Amino acid sequence: MSQSASRSRARNSIRAVLGDARAVAFVGSQDLEASERFYRGVLGLKLVESSSHACVYDMHGTMLRVTRVDIAARAPYTVLGWTVEDIVAAVERLRARGVTFKRFGGIEQDGAAIWRAPGGTRVAWFEDPDANTLSITQLPPA
Repeated sequence: MSQSASRSRARNSIRAVLGDARAVAFVGSQDLEASERFYRGVLGLKLVESSSHACVYDMHGTMLRVTRVDIAARAPYTVLGWTVEDIVAAVERLRARGVTFKRFGGIEQDGAAIWRAPGGTRVAWFEDPDANTLSITQLPPA
């Protein structure tokens, strides 16, 4: 078998395995109790498992594993996000639960801290207790 054919077969094998697999999201936390209050209490995610090492949540069929770490690394980008039907209503509901939305220099955000992308997508960012940047997104009408 040629190298090219071997590489192609390997790519197809990987695609077949991961193409049918469910994704798992990971977020690091230095304080699982604070994270549970946030992810379960504020965001309303369903807690499916809890231990001294991690809390596992169901995000509408996708598993989120909030893992205890000694030092939570601060990523300079969004690590986790959700799509919502009505971003203004979602921002209002989250604000009512104590969430503060982030503002960024260099992009124009409205009074609710929502940015409108050139294609019409609307995004708002906030942080969890470990300063992981999270987002909510409203896609433009199809």
